[in-house]
Amino acid sequence: MDVSTLTIKEAGEKLASGALTAVDYTKSCLDAIDAGNEELNAFLEVSQTALDEAAAIDARRAAGESMGSLAGIPVALKDLILVKGWEVTDGSQILEGHRASYDATVVQRLRTAGAILIGRTNMDEFAMGSSTQTSHYGPTMNPWDHTKVPGGTSGGSAAAVAAGFVPAALGSDTGGSVRQPASMCGVVGLKPTYGRVSRFGLMAVGSSLEQIGPITHTVEDAALILEAIEGRDAKDSTSAELSNTTVPALIEKSVDGMTLGMPKEYFASGMDSQVATVVHEAIAELERAGARIQEISMPHSEYALATFYIIQPAEASSNLGRFDGLRYGYHSGGENLQETYERTRGEGFGKEVKRRIMLGSYTLSAGYYDAYYRKALKVRTLIKRDFDEAFKSVDAIVCPTSPTVAWNIGEKFDDPLAMYLADIYTVTANLATVPGMSVPCGFVDGLPVGLQILAKPFDEYTLFRVGATYQDRTSWHKQSPT
Repeated sequence: MDVSTLTIKEAGEKLASGALTAVDYTKSCLDAIDAGNEELNAFLEVSQTALDEAAAIDARRAAGESMGSLAGIPVALKDLILVKGWEVTDGSQILEGHRASYDATVVQRLRTAGAILIGRTNMDEFAMGSSTQTSHYGPTMNPWDHTKVPGGTSGGSAAAVAAGFVPAALGSDTGGSVRQPASMCGVVGLKPTYGRVSRFGLMAVGSSLEQIGPITHTVEDAALILEAIEGRDAKDSTSAELSNTTVPALIEKSVDGMTLGMPKEYFASGMDSQVATVVHEAIAELERAGARIQEISMPHSEYALATFYIIQPAEASSNLGRFDGLRYGYHSGGENLQETYERTRGEGFGKEVKRRIMLGSYTLSAGYYDAYYRKALKVRTLIKRDFDEAFKSVDAIVCPTSPTVAWNIGEKFDDPLAMYLADIYTVTANLATVPGMSVPCGFVDGLPVGLQILAKPFDEYTLFRVGATYQDRTSWHKQSPT
């Protein structure tokens, strides 16, 4: 049985009926990783206990025990989510060999739901980059074209799902790091509302921006993963008590009567014309499904990228101060403590990470804090108000996920400003703390394009409704590179 194209829902039904065992399913995924990962470099490591975990699930099912919603489903994890006993490096040399001493909350919740944790995926170093090229462990390739990038920073997770290695993976989204690679790899990527999913056990980089989210083949599968991992966590003070939890079975596949906003600023110059055509056609399909399309304005969007690249480096420079080579991770000795710090961090961090640490330290320094960081926080508030105003007249916002399709590996690598522009349509959701999702909506030159859907805070249901309706009427999400 070929299980590489099974959705979580389909696999769950086969597992429940006995047509498929968790051991066979997990072994099939491990075999696929073994056969294809050397070329893609999506996985950094696979679990040595995955088959044992699968066997335990099969035994519990055979004994008639009540099973979780993800029982027997293999799930991959981005290499910044802690799993006790697993190596976790954040894609960096400075943490090479470091092993987690506890489980992240999302890991605990996946296990409670019965998921099989199958391995950790490649990523841009410390989630800084847009192409999964800054990883100390080499770039990940796009499954649709191995000469292209998969997007970033969760490129390993997106590539692993697109290649059929696993039906689902978790990534983290600080400025588009789930949605943008999902778009470039032709899969679904969800960034939940900030606070909907606990960040305990996620290596912090941009603490006010980042959120853990699923990458899957379908919108319904994304909802199934979110249902398992969401909710208040006493270990994360930023997590929220949810009044409405995710119930995948209640997702309505209809947009009849809904008003969808199309921000004119997101279709301005700079976007590839062919990508624009594909996205416009996707929006037209939603209009044919019964939605009303209304042009809206998000006037402060033009400042979003500059705002993000002040706030994120500032938070990163603070968060990464703990990596000094003395307590854990890479160590390079010097003549004194200062030299030890300089050598350890100079050798252990990659170019992009050092660039952002310096930028962040500069904007937080005396004399520049008010001119840059404080001003960026004020603009962030204006961007949030743009969304608040838009949602007074529309139910959701539809727009491109990325201005281009995947580019060549090596291209833009030495031009950080060009790389940053890849996040131009995604950073606003993180700044405004609203949920966003990318769904496959077509191809340009054989490479996937994503449609981005944005909704009010904690209104993931609307994202699922719009996305599921689109997938019910199209087949782009069923296309496979293999």
